[in-house]
Amino acid sequence: MIGAAVATLALLIWLGLLFAHGGFWRAREREDTPFPAPPVWPEVVAIVPARDEADVIGRVIGSLVVQDYPGPFRILLIDDGSRDGTAERAREAARGSDRLEIVTGAALPPGWTGKLWAMAQGVERSGGPRYLWFTDADIAHAPDTLAMLVARAEAEKLVLHSLMAELRCDSLAEKALIPAFVFFFAMLYPFRRVNDPASRTAGAAGGCMLVRREALAAAGGIAAFRGALIDDCAMGAALKKQGPIRLSLTRRSVSIRPYGDWQAVGAMIARSAYAQLRYSPWLLFGTLAGLALVYLAPPLAAIFGAGWTRLAGAAAWLLMAAAFQPMLAFYRRSPLWGAALPAIALFYAGATLLSAVRHWQGRGGMWKGRAQAGMKG
Repeated sequence: MIGAAVATLALLIWLGLLFAHGGFWRAREREDTPFPAPPVWPEVVAIVPARDEADVIGRVIGSLVVQDYPGPFRILLIDDGSRDGTAERAREAARGSDRLEIVTGAALPPGWTGKLWAMAQGVERSGGPRYLWFTDADIAHAPDTLAMLVARAEAEKLVLHSLMAELRCDSLAEKALIPAFVFFFAMLYPFRRVNDPASRTAGAAGGCMLVRREALAAAGGIAAFRGALIDDCAMGAALKKQGPIRLSLTRRSVSIRPYGDWQAVGAMIARSAYAQLRYSPWLLFGTLAGLALVYLAPPLAAIFGAGWTRLAGAAAWLLMAAAFQPMLAFYRRSPLWGAALPAIALFYAGATLLSAVRHWQGRGGMWKGRAQAGMKG
């Protein structure tokens, strides 16, 4: 079924990924080392875009108002047309604190995604802080998160300090698919290369991004990528041209949104997968063919092949399972999930194809009742 040449090629690809792709699989870039306090703690404004987030916004705002940050700190919640009482829940969570201001978002203009329009309104309302802290409405933070972000940003002159929040991993579908989501993200954007000023690789994780305001303005502001569905990586690319950036794994910031079943996780993947391929049918075909070669050919060769074909397939399968281990350990999952990576990749291939189909149907990037994919800015 799988020829020796295909099995050999898959093995060579995995050897290259493990030893010549920025060590993406090692999961070593973590934010767990405290930095010395800066001489002066600069002003920070947190910007939280929110649309129908009543189920989670209370815990998120609660985690922000108790930040142990020594400098001036305010929170702007941009209520993007919520109809479920998001603003009221936020006010309740911030009761007794003067840090929170709720801004009623303006109507969405053409060419903008909803989240980026909300972020832009937050930037305009923020005034003149040194840093803007963009954080999603489903990410809760430990009390020392902001101080840690600022201390490192000040010490290393970062224009963007981003944390990949620990995603929820409770249901069977989440346990099977979420660690792989971060693994695949790191494969596309190796953290070590993102953090290397000499590398052109740039990325960010939108759930937690501390941005130097002047650098964002120099990059053209939020309007420079107003139609980007993968807005965090677009921001990372824009800001790396202005100075050093950093992306790390963390346990300080956690996603509290439950994805639950297989369909929900698949929808989350499908929302932006085709955007990652720049809405190109050719890139879609190449990606699906590449996934088949890299992830499916090794187990098929190991099971159905003979001689060198079986040996090469088994070796490639073993390498991919080994590469998955650090991320599985970060998410406290069994090492045995490593052997299932081919099946997990098949699920992601299906979600990627679904993403393309939805785009062709005019339903791409669907989020909170809005189809946002393929916008032109």
